[in-house]
Amino acid sequence: MNVAVVALKTLTLVLGGSITFYAYRAYRRNGSPALRALAVGFGAVTLGALVAGIVDQLLPVNSDFALVAESAFTTLGFAVILYSLHVE
Repeated sequence: MNVAVVALKTLTLVLGGSITFYAYRAYRRNGSPALRALAVGFGAVTLGALVAGIVDQLLPVNSDFALVAESAFTTLGFAVILYSLHVE
């Protein structure tokens, strides 16, 4: 099961990083604050997956801490993505 989690986290990082990259490129192309916020939001969600993976695999702490860290980044990221949908 550990191998599956690492593989899925890696896939999450690759896909999330790609979405973040393309949203940032779109922001750079037209300067839209909404696209900047979208890139930041997806970046936060992706960063949460990375932090959770590092905490879970490399740090000698309870695995619940990794879940809390990822959930916090995901919540923050989705809040910023929601904001990006309302910015003009």
